[in-house]
Amino acid sequence: MSVAERDNEPKIDAEEILEGILEWVEIETPTYHAEEVNKLAATVEAQFEGLGLNMERVPGRDGFGDHVIARTPDWEEGKPSILVLSHMDTVHPMGTKEGANPIRREGDSVFGPGIYDMKAGAYLPYYAYRHLQRMGSKPTLPVTFLFVSEEEVGSPTSRAVIEAEAKKAKYVLVTEPARDGGKVVTARKGVGRFEMTITGRPAHSGAQHSDGRSAIREMAHQILEIEALTDYDRGVTTNVGLISGGTGVNVVPREATCEIDLRVVSSEDGEALVAQILDRKSHDPDVTIEISGGMNRPPYERSDAIMALFEEAKSAAAEAGFELETTPLTGGGSDGNFSAAVGVPTLDGLGADGRGAHTLEEQIYVSSLAPRAGMWVKMFERLG
Repeated sequence: MSVAERDNEPKIDAEEILEGILEWVEIETPTYHAEEVNKLAATVEAQFEGLGLNMERVPGRDGFGDHVIARTPDWEEGKPSILVLSHMDTVHPMGTKEGANPIRREGDSVFGPGIYDMKAGAYLPYYAYRHLQRMGSKPTLPVTFLFVSEEEVGSPTSRAVIEAEAKKAKYVLVTEPARDGGKVVTARKGVGRFEMTITGRPAHSGAQHSDGRSAIREMAHQILEIEALTDYDRGVTTNVGLISGGTGVNVVPREATCEIDLRVVSSEDGEALVAQILDRKSHDPDVTIEISGGMNRPPYERSDAIMALFEEAKSAAAEAGFELETTPLTGGGSDGNFSAAVGVPTLDGLGADGRGAHTLEEQIYVSSLAPRAGMWVKMFERLG
């Protein structure tokens, strides 16, 4: 290639990337607003179709939006490929973009609901693929881009789709936001969720107090036992985050409920802690305990294959002009937990740098966009 030809190559343009990201951010997508999520799904579908990819739309169910699958033309079942995994939904209610966190630019930061988690990250590999097309090139391996509609509530309808697509791939790249100044994620804790209901016997708290059996009193015992399972050295945390009960201050409460969050580092701890949480014995023999739940995201455990994939990404980042690091571990779950748990090397946190996920200060750094897009281009070229 001559110097003149090289100088005329398309350049990765941060402002162009930002323009595309903001088009997606303008479409607000709270998880439970399926019709709004589907507006973004239609945009994603049209943009990838415009690049010549083969499209599949998985209809939503249970009140959630559709999932979108885009495959490069060279994709074939049974042949090595890359799965790029993203979600379209956000935690923010409709109207946030004009109200509590308006879309705006302040220096290097651009604010908006869902811009960091994870519309910027989801857009970057689309831009990278389009950039390769402009260069007259393509990824070394075929690519499937999967966009799901309900990650923020645990991916109840997309988990099976994610696991099925992951099993078809050689690598999974997750576009969740970068952490701690641009780091990627190579391990995440597993997440468990439980609901406990305790039923006692109501009574007048003054006239017949001794006839009552307090569900809240029993719940207090159970909460202390469950919270005591937290073990920071093992990376195990239990948290009773929601509780309700009783009907009046002058009534011995008949019923109390609570919801429990569990985080674990290993599958073995997951099995052990689930059993301990589910195996509740009442302190008062006259009350009953019902508890349901389990792990809703398996642990994403670091492996040699995952670290080898990280080294490829690190080299790709170096070619793009920056140094890539990994976090030691993060407590939050993602859809990467599912792909890692089925044994496919998974790299997470490949989105834009920024801060404020799930807050009203959510923002991305424009300075991170071109380097991260360049990393995606080089990963598509290197992974083979």
